[in-house]
Amino acid sequence: DGLLAKVTEVVGKTDRGTEVKTAPTTLSAALGEAKADGKVKVDPSAMTVEPLMKGVTFSWAKGDGARFGAEGAKLPLGNLRLDVNAAIDTAKDAPASAGASVSGFVQLAPQVEFSYTGTKIGSAPSAAFLGMSGDWSSQWALKGRAAASTGAPKRIPFAKLHSAPVIQVGPVPVVVNLDLTAYIQVEADGQVTLDVQQDVKGDFRVGGSYATGKGWTPVSTSAVNSSPVKATVAASGRVKAALGAEASVGLYGAVGVGADFAPYLRGEADAKASASSDGKTSVSGAWALYGGFDLNGQLHLQLSLFGTPVLERRIPLGTLHREWPLVSGGAGR
Repeated sequence: DGLLAKVTEVVGKTDRGTEVKTAPTTLSAALGEAKADGKVKVDPSAMTVEPLMKGVTFSWAKGDGARFGAEGAKLPLGNLRLDVNAAIDTAKDAPASAGASVSGFVQLAPQVEFSYTGTKIGSAPSAAFLGMSGDWSSQWALKGRAAASTGAPKRIPFAKLHSAPVIQVGPVPVVVNLDLTAYIQVEADGQVTLDVQQDVKGDFRVGGSYATGKGWTPVSTSAVNSSPVKATVAASGRVKAALGAEASVGLYGAVGVGADFAPYLRGEADAKASASSDGKTSVSGAWALYGGFDLNGQLHLQLSLFGTPVLERRIPLGTLHREWPLVSGGAGR
């Protein structure tokens, strides 16, 4: 993950090379009056992937055309894809035919962003930015009767990814750390049985921006839309399911920005309904389906690496919440 340090003393030569003593330093001391404005697309082949459950596979397509994995041939260049097919907790009174499961994929083309406008050596920069952005698409299906959730919604991580791309600023290699945890999240009352599928596409950008006189301010934007959804909902109840990712971006192993991006589907029904967003419905009772996403996060103390005044608290990025009706109806339609 890299190390940001300065040499304080040359001890001498050894069989392994020159031995030195070092001490922590800051980017302002290392970069001085340098300027940088870098956006680096993350090489999907350089990411380490740790599956957290059975049924998870990984595919990618590099910018030079090299491909890997079962789905690699289908991917746009620069994209990585995680596929998951896993059982989740089923309601205790559900019949065997209503066993709950989630299947689908998350596809990303992430890039890290770093900009810096230096002043004099040892002084805080006049401007800086650290963050990540990228395109997002996912297609996933939730089937069966999920167990009732108590308290907070149940979050099930299914894969962790890590990368450490380097942005060269003059003689100084700036190591940007990117970590992603992909997860499934289900919130249900244990009564409703689903067979639902949703396609989601969009983009996002999160980070922290610094300016003299203003300090650190959060940045978070996203645009997401859902393609036609088809669903069958049986019995009365409610359910909300998301296929999302927790992300953290930092420098030299220290977290600077944390974000959580979660496209979701929410359904409510008091009977049996079969519906799609193209307007075709077959229902008995009232029902409604909604699409949406949540984006939130925070800036962390470790941004002091920039040489700016130390944050004494975490600053929320602010929560972006969007929800839109997909399809709804009532008895007799």
